[in-house]
Formats: sequence, C-alpha cells, structure tokens
Amino acid sequence: MMRKKQKEVRDPEQIEKILRRARVGRLATNGADGYPYITPVNFVYFRGKIYFHCAPAGEKLDNIERDGRVCFAIDLPLAYLDTAYEPTASACAVTQLYQSVLIRGRAEQVDGLEEKAAVLNALMASHEGVADYADIAPDTPALALCTVVAIDIESLTAKAGLAQGKGAAEVEKIRRYLLARGLPGDLEAAALLG
Repeated sequence: MMRKKQKEVRDPEQIEKILRRARVGRLATNGADGYPYITPVNFVYFRGKIYFHCAPAGEKLDNIERDGRVCFAIDLPLAYLDTAYEPTASACAVTQLYQSVLIRGRAEQVDGLEEKAAVLNALMASHEGVADYADIAPDTPALALCTVVAIDIESLTAKAGLAQGKGAAEVEKIRRYLLARGLPGDLEAAALLG
C-alpha cells in the first residue's frame, strides 16, 4: 500500500506512458542463497506484459526457474531540486522530481519463436526509435541464441514526485527555477508541473 497517496499515479494512460518511455528496469528475483538478486535489464512493455531478453544461461534465469515470483522497478528521474534552489533550506529540502512504476508478477521464458520474434521487434522499435532496422523473423538464426522472458503483471503501482502537496505559488517557483536552469530533464519536469 502506498504511504504517500498524493504521489500515486492511477491514470492508466499515464502509467502506460511511463512504461513505454523507460528503457531500463531493475529485475528482482529470489536468489538460491535467500538474498534478493537485482539485475538491470533493457525491456519493453508489450501486449500488457514486461519482456526482456538475455543470454540463455545465468543466475537470473536460474532464479526464475526455481521461483517465478519477481519484482520489476522502473524509474524516470526528471530533475533534481538542488541546494541552489533554496540555499537557506536544510539538506532535507533537496529532492528528485521523478516518475516510477513498481510491478509484482511471475516471470517465465518465452518458447514460441513467433512470440520471441514479435517481442524482439517491439524491443528494437522501442529502443532504436527508427523504422528502418531489419525485422527479426521466427526463422532468424540469431533468435536461438537469446532468451526472452515475459513478466505477467499481477500488481502494479505507480508514483510521481512532482511537487504534490505544495501550494500553487511554490509549484510555479519550482517551474520557473527549472526553466531558467535548463539542465537535462528540467524542461520536461517544468512542463509536467504545468
């Protein structure tokens, strides 16, 4: 259950936008030694699932085979409100503006060549951002060299840290600061603030 309800994102379109924009997520599996095992992976949100590809052997696949329960985290850091924003404020006042999604689900390897090819093409389209790459077909020899994993989403929560709970004057002050500073992410954060 989310403690800071004002940061919760419930709009399915906004959640999907975050999922489609993010390129890297962190996969948490249950390790054989009882410790969580976290791996960053390139992924794509496709057909209502999270998919990633990897080598055909390794610890994360061993963990998934033993226990398919996983957690998957995605975050989009936007802009950092540094001490220059409010020089007299305490260190507790610095904050990150962000969007994030946390997923719990079950992971399993994709065996069908048609589905693997479709997923890898979706991954390429998402990451490459161009339409002129060579499509991957079910009979593409390289398809057998990689593993594709699907995460069936069982629960999902999304958050955005975008100055919720601040008054309109404070939000406008943050927005103007970000526009003037102009660092990567500042303009997008300012636009999301309104």
